Amino acid sequence: MKRLVLIGAGHAHALVLDALHKQPLSGVELTLVSPESQAPYSGMVPGWLAGQYSFEQTLVDFIGLCERAGAKLLRAELVSLNPDSQQLALSDGQMLSYDWLSINVGSTLRPPPSQTPMLAMRPLSSLKQRYERWLKQWQESRATTPLRLTSVGGGAASVESLLCIKHRLQQMRPDTPVHAQLVSRGMSILPGFSSRARRLAFDVLKQADVTLQLGTAWCETIAQSSDLIIWATGAEPHAWQIDRATRGNLKVDQTGFITVNACLQSISHKNVFAVGDCASLPHPIPKAGVYAVRMGTTLAANLRSAASNQPLSVFKHTGPALALLNTANGKAIASWGPLGWQAQWAMGWKDRIDRRFIHRFVC
Repeated sequence: MKRLVLIGAGHAHALVLDALHKQPLSGVELTLVSPESQAPYSGMVPGWLAGQYSFEQTLVDFIGLCERAGAKLLRAELVSLNPDSQQLALSDGQMLSYDWLSINVGSTLRPPPSQTPMLAMRPLSSLKQRYERWLKQWQESRATTPLRLTSVGGGAASVESLLCIKHRLQQMRPDTPVHAQLVSRGMSILPGFSSRARRLAFDVLKQADVTLQLGTAWCETIAQSSDLIIWATGAEPHAWQIDRATRGNLKVDQTGFITVNACLQSISHKNVFAVGDCASLPHPIPKAGVYAVRMGTTLAANLRSAASNQPLSVFKHTGPALALLNTANGKAIASWGPLGWQAQWAMGWKDRIDRRFIHRFVC
């Protein structure tokens, strides 16, 4: 038996397992390594932050996916990789060998130390515990002074998280004012969105009484004027990717993301594939869940081709991706190419897309 190991319960691997359930790989032993058996779908996380969904509604069930695909699920994390000997060291002490390896572990964030409570938006695997613990402490404190909420970063995650968490706090305690601000080194927000969508986002932030501090570097003075900091800056690679001692000779870019070719295949080890946030493609694309989903179909096809010694397919990033940003007021901002809208129908559209993605993996 040949061995195909999937590292990470990411969106692309959900699509791979679904594809291998529908058309199994003969003579291949399939294993998924993930510390979590259920993984949140990133598109629904802002809605959960706002209290619009329960956390359970956001989850992709990898237990069911593995059972249907005939895959073994190992509840562990990757500690180190030796791609030359095709060996993996896992957090439970196991050593695992493979013939083909696929990595879909997302990204992480490393916020600076601070005396102020800080809620990093990555990794998603621990966000529920961290967020709910802070909400419980705040609820029990019964403080009557206004809550000072700061979001750091100018991208979609920062804008969306700030609006959704502010909404949740106001729903929980309508009698407690929430003073919110967004801090970013950039001079604008939402890179990659259309200019029309950015203007709509500025309007929404103004209506939500959010103060903008653009062109502003993070400093401890900002932390001291905050009660909760949402850390939603740019994606960062996991620790094992950065350290040569734990990634071996696997080629990474200057920031630590795994360098792949147009077929999503490592440029240094042809039996290793990487997709989503953890990968660095020849033509850079935003590190967002929508692109990991787009890669899933190509990855599934290429893992099948690699196992049967067939030519690989190129991942074609064609056309603009639709971006939908939950503004926590019953509406969403849609950005597609040069176009932009803000409407209730856009939130309904987003809700249907997100629920459909989750539903496709339900028995």
